[in-house]
Amino acid sequence: MKDINWNNYSLETQAIRAGHKRTHEDEHSMPIFTTSSYVFKSAEQAALRFTGQAAGNIYSRFTNPTVSAFQERLALMEKGERCLAFSSGMAAIMAVGMGFLKTGDHVVCSRSVFGNTVLLLQNYFGKFGVKTDFVDLTDPAAWESAITSNTRFLFLETPSNPLIEIADIELLAAIAHKHNCLLIVDNVFCTPALQKPFELGADIVVHSATKYIDGQGRCIGGAVIACNEIIEKFIYPYLRTGGATMSPFNAWVFLSGLETLAIRMKAHCDNALELAKWLEQQAGIAKVHYPGLQSHAQHELAKRQQSHFGGVLSFELNGGKEQAWKLIDATEMISITANLGDVKTTITHPATTTHGRLAPEARAAAGIKDSLIRISVGLENIEDIKKDLLKGL
Repeated sequence: MKDINWNNYSLETQAIRAGHKRTHEDEHSMPIFTTSSYVFKSAEQAALRFTGQAAGNIYSRFTNPTVSAFQERLALMEKGERCLAFSSGMAAIMAVGMGFLKTGDHVVCSRSVFGNTVLLLQNYFGKFGVKTDFVDLTDPAAWESAITSNTRFLFLETPSNPLIEIADIELLAAIAHKHNCLLIVDNVFCTPALQKPFELGADIVVHSATKYIDGQGRCIGGAVIACNEIIEKFIYPYLRTGGATMSPFNAWVFLSGLETLAIRMKAHCDNALELAKWLEQQAGIAKVHYPGLQSHAQHELAKRQQSHFGGVLSFELNGGKEQAWKLIDATEMISITANLGDVKTTITHPATTTHGRLAPEARAAAGIKDSLIRISVGLENIEDIKKDLLKGL
């Protein structure tokens, strides 16, 4: 196979072809290497690989050709230097924390992140003496005032979950670097098809590959992308020792998902924008949260920072939990599930699912009301999605 510099190609081409190193069988499709270990040509070669003096596969907990192909492809698409794959998105975030944090360190995190990310930082890293302050995603002054001499990194999702707020990545990167901190961006809602955090100054990008990268709700996985120095010094040692490994089969599924990512994301965005505009016109809806709407507070920032507005929206009903549950239960086609990024439209009640384990005051601080419903807009016919929601509206 020719040695091709995939940096010279577009994201759509990278997503289909990068990372695959053809074997002696000359296969056209990426194979799955279902092996736990590898055979060395000599004792010397084994020793050199184990000590890192020679490149090559050692053990599939941390080196596997199928997983390596996924890692190379996603790093290219994100315009990052190197990627490591993990068993889930939360495992990827855990790896960053384990790689960087120690007792006495401090983290500044957006209030508007996935509920389990809050619990991981607060309940588990907090147990070992790491303090986390949670701030308003869209208030740069709050971010800067929360930074202390012990702050290691700033962590955020943009767009946020579930209010779809937009952070100014470039501005927050400047704040982080001014105080010798790293900026970590969870890019799961946009993927590299819509947003490039590294081009805006981010130091680390994390993903739940479970979402749009897979795109069909089949497998669980995660990824961390950063410069080679960060990966080699902080993340790879934890993966090698801790073992939160992505399986070769899951990596193979994600490679297939990446092949259609750009096309799917455009279709998700088109459907979501039309649905958001339609929802704004419906009786009984107090507010629609979607950055593609002129009414969204960060509409102009989203236009500048993203190539499209994303496939997830949320809206508030006139009422509370009873009205929200009633609407959700009235749907017929839409899947009631907390997952997102699927070709199938999904609907959930964040206050009692994705953020249900948070304390009521924490949910209130994050703006997650009992009347809030989140929809991950799929690729079904948009008129069918509207009709299904009308059953509850």
